[in-house]
Amino acid sequence: MSEIAIIGAGAWGTALSIILARTGNHQVRLWVHEKEVCDAIARQRVNEKFLPGCSLPETVNPTTNCKEAVFGAHIVVSVMPSNYCRSTFEEMHVYLTPEMLLVSATKGIEEESKMRMTEVISHVVTNAMRFTPRIGALSGPSFALEAARGDPTAITIASQDRDLTRTVQQEFSNASFRVYTNDDPVGVELGGALKNIIAIAAGVSAGLGLGHNSVAALITRGLAEMTRLVVACGGKAETMAGLAGLGDLVLTCTGSLSRNRSVGLELGRGRKLPEILADMHGTVAEGIFTTTAAVGLARAHRVEMPITEQMYAILHEGKAPRDAIYELMTRSGKSEALRV
Repeated sequence: MSEIAIIGAGAWGTALSIILARTGNHQVRLWVHEKEVCDAIARQRVNEKFLPGCSLPETVNPTTNCKEAVFGAHIVVSVMPSNYCRSTFEEMHVYLTPEMLLVSATKGIEEESKMRMTEVISHVVTNAMRFTPRIGALSGPSFALEAARGDPTAITIASQDRDLTRTVQQEFSNASFRVYTNDDPVGVELGGALKNIIAIAAGVSAGLGLGHNSVAALITRGLAEMTRLVVACGGKAETMAGLAGLGDLVLTCTGSLSRNRSVGLELGRGRKLPEILADMHGTVAEGIFTTTAAVGLARAHRVEMPITEQMYAILHEGKAPRDAIYELMTRSGKSEALRV
């Protein structure tokens, strides 16, 4: 029986613990940051705060002890918010070994460094432990609630370590959870992070009362600017046509379970960001942080990302959503050809 550690008990971390434990082939340790949440899971077998209504199998063992969660695990899955990734690995790197397979399932970019999550983890572990970790990125269209209840879901594991991708594919796949392999971690990680920005834009559009035409335009042109940045950063354009690109983008821009779309929806209705965040009760919309990092990356690589720039202005400069839409629509004429 495989020992798998999941670091982070938000909605997606909890869902992954359910998915992995469902087959009975894994012993899952779920590291929980909040003691009250850990105690509630142990007592009720449900994470009512982040994934209510979904029962955790008995083979999921919640703990607040980092060493207890990680020590001796075969696979370690990182599922904490992006702004906690570095500090968490600085705490737990001493329990990692070169044989462990690390999987990042966080869809974000570190705001200050502009690093992808696998880069953050590799940087911390390599500098502290003097070995390069074996690491991959798990991403794709996957609302936690739907995956946890067993709705058919397809995602991808990306790494240039083929043994890692094959192992994760074999260990994570089951009759309702299909895992594909991919050798482009840059594209997969950036796709999973950047789509959150476009989802906020789609929510803004809906909040303003605009129709399906507007959302279709945002998805299509959002995919174009995502692809430009992915290629500039060393990823593959074709990755953006797959699960971690178009698949996740469509889901997050149109699905009612999308936290990023929900933030945009409230912004479009005229609410201010601090008020919206206060009502989220600890859940995270990664696109808020990713927008700042994406703007920095785009400027560093001289990549044009007009939707991302306008979302940054709405989120962080107080720009009126209608003004942002107007500026997008009145830009100088362009060719639709994908410029990468």
